[in-house]
Amino acid sequence: MRFKPVIGLEIHVQLNTKTKAFCSCPSDVFELEPNTAICPVCTGQPGALPVPSKEMFEYGILLAAALNCQIHEFSKFDRKNYFYPDLPKGYQITQFFHPLATDGYLELNGKKIKIRRIHLEEDAGKLIHSSDNITEASYSLVDMNRCGVPLAEIVTDPDINSPREAREFLEKLRQILRYTGVSTGDMEKGALRCDANISVVDIETGNQSNKVEVKNINSFKFVEKALEYEFKRIVKLMEEGKEVEKETRGWDLSSKTTISMRSKEEANDYRYFPEPDIPPVVLSKDYIEEVKSRLPELPDEKLSRFKVEFGLGDYEAGILTSTVQLADFYEKCVKETGDPKETSNWFLTELLRFVSPEDDFEHLKIKPEHFKELFEMIEKGEITRNIAKSVFEEVLNTGKRPKLIVDEKGLKVVGDESLIEEILRKLMEQNPDKVQAYKNGKTGLLGFFVGGVMKATKGKANPKIVNEIARKLLSE
Repeated sequence: MRFKPVIGLEIHVQLNTKTKAFCSCPSDVFELEPNTAICPVCTGQPGALPVPSKEMFEYGILLAAALNCQIHEFSKFDRKNYFYPDLPKGYQITQFFHPLATDGYLELNGKKIKIRRIHLEEDAGKLIHSSDNITEASYSLVDMNRCGVPLAEIVTDPDINSPREAREFLEKLRQILRYTGVSTGDMEKGALRCDANISVVDIETGNQSNKVEVKNINSFKFVEKALEYEFKRIVKLMEEGKEVEKETRGWDLSSKTTISMRSKEEANDYRYFPEPDIPPVVLSKDYIEEVKSRLPELPDEKLSRFKVEFGLGDYEAGILTSTVQLADFYEKCVKETGDPKETSNWFLTELLRFVSPEDDFEHLKIKPEHFKELFEMIEKGEITRNIAKSVFEEVLNTGKRPKLIVDEKGLKVVGDESLIEEILRKLMEQNPDKVQAYKNGKTGLLGFFVGGVMKATKGKANPKIVNEIARKLLSE
């Protein structure tokens, strides 16, 4: 292809702290009534002084460690000055000159996408418009609940070479956020927000367009769609010999297009200067190492271990480690059953038909010991696999033990050979043409007679015994 996209991401992650970044107000404000989680500090009242949250730094260190960053002992807060109705102080407290961490990477499909920096900052408030279409809104209201909510901003190098790769990067990042407990990563709740910077290189001439920033993207799918649209728009302008404006554009969901919002700001426009109310933060090496020691097993590490320890393929291991809660529940079940492959099969073919990998597995009614009991009954020939599937569903809905359900419903396998023989002889008498055809070499008709027995016994006959007796009678 003649044109190649060059993409970098700026990602804001809401940290899972109990309080806001610089005050004691709660940070989980998504479902609260507007302006009910505010105080003089987060609303910027004169004389109110910010106090940095220790928990914010702990989550920042965990995130930086998970993304292979260099964590700095010295970091500092600055003021980013701009006027907007949802920013009551008229500035945002952030880290510009001395961020918490730099020079990391996230490995994606064997490629390292570099992380330029991770810095801590506070969120702004939220504008609520009288119309979904901002340009048609007659008024806007300000909800200050989000003011001061702690964020970690992750800035990548422009190492991403396609809209799809941008989407996959964000999906993997969210997986890491959830594994570490640093953030919920819920885009629909604003806990993960992404601004994408895109420019286009003309491979033939070496010319590169100006950089365009795309904002207001609220799902992984729309990150990909917005960048696809913007790539085509920029390419068209370059082919026509027109200048690509350096601007900020918003993704419009209704029209599936990007819309010009304003010219792109430069760092100088924000008049950054050191935050006078917060002294530099100095972290000891021991403290950083102690926090890093809390880092759990990360998705790639868990996937590799599942493949080696449990003998799983890429596909199975990939699904079972897609969320930490699913992976943990699988391991607990394997510990009970002692059969990783069989447990994996039941998870992929049965369990995930009814639950999502994002569900709370701790509160599922089906427990690891239920898997063990069900597997034992199958192995002993007490129930067939088909019966086991129906029992499994009832265990999932009720939490009853598999044995109790089998006993209550009379689901035990019919192993009475005389009864099975009686049913088979009756079928043979009713279908003499099929008996003769079997004897003439159409051995596939064995399935007809086995199926007839299973139907007559409502699926409770032991398939192994049925097959043995059917072959014997049909060969007489």
